Amino acid sequence: MAIEVTEKVDSRESTAGNNATVDLKYLVTGTASDLEAKDALALFSPVGYDGLVRQSRHIEPIGDPTVSLAWEGTVRYGVSEPPPETGESSFSFDTGGGTQHITQSIETINYYASAGETAPDFHGAVGVTRDSVEGVDIALPVYNFSETHYFANSAVTDSYKALLFHKTGMYNNDSFKGFSPGEVLFLGASGSKRGAGDWEISFRFAASQNRDDIMVGGIGPIAKKGWEYLWVRYEDAEDTAAKALIKKPVAVYIEKVYYGTDFTSLGIGN
Repeated sequence: MAIEVTEKVDSRESTAGNNATVDLKYLVTGTASDLEAKDALALFSPVGYDGLVRQSRHIEPIGDPTVSLAWEGTVRYGVSEPPPETGESSFSFDTGGGTQHITQSIETINYYASAGETAPDFHGAVGVTRDSVEGVDIALPVYNFSETHYFANSAVTDSYKALLFHKTGMYNNDSFKGFSPGEVLFLGASGSKRGAGDWEISFRFAASQNRDDIMVGGIGPIAKKGWEYLWVRYEDAEDTAAKALIKKPVAVYIEKVYYGTDFTSLGIGN
């Protein structure tokens, strides 16, 4: 049976204005395949209508979809946005952050003990057991942002692609996009060549705040750049008031776990 596509009498519902749309409605018969029905809509419906461009195709089976030979189809037309030109850029961000495992709280608000007992003071250590400090996972304030830039083909050489690879996983040595040195981590880039012959490349970053006021169990103030790693060493100590052996923070270490670099050579400004 041949596939037939017929425009319905209630077709051409339209909206005028800045977000103008037109819906052309069709009856597709002669196939039980939804893929064939959508392909038939694409072949029959015009690419453009009333100055608008075809944006989507939607079908619904009429009757039992497992045996249906009839489909109701809708083709939507809307305003076509001009593609970005070489040299243009776009930006997006979110503050969803990440997670971090910590063993030390900012402050112990209170602690309680059984009647007649004194609760040990662990000096902010979290989840203390007889042998270790287990800690807890918390939400970490991280500012994630991305930029998409459009480069001329001549600018995206093999050397430039290698540069993007080598700088992935590094932080900024200099001020970058309003952030201080050490606060921005380059998470990498993804690119593709467009039909116009230029390149669309998206750059992904995460920012974490530098701190110079961290206190750990009476130790501090401690300075730490955003992407440095802080860890605490604990030792056994005696809480004479509670008559208990505790884990007490005795030293704080700031570790460099990423290399720094100059982001200027990314070619997307400072």
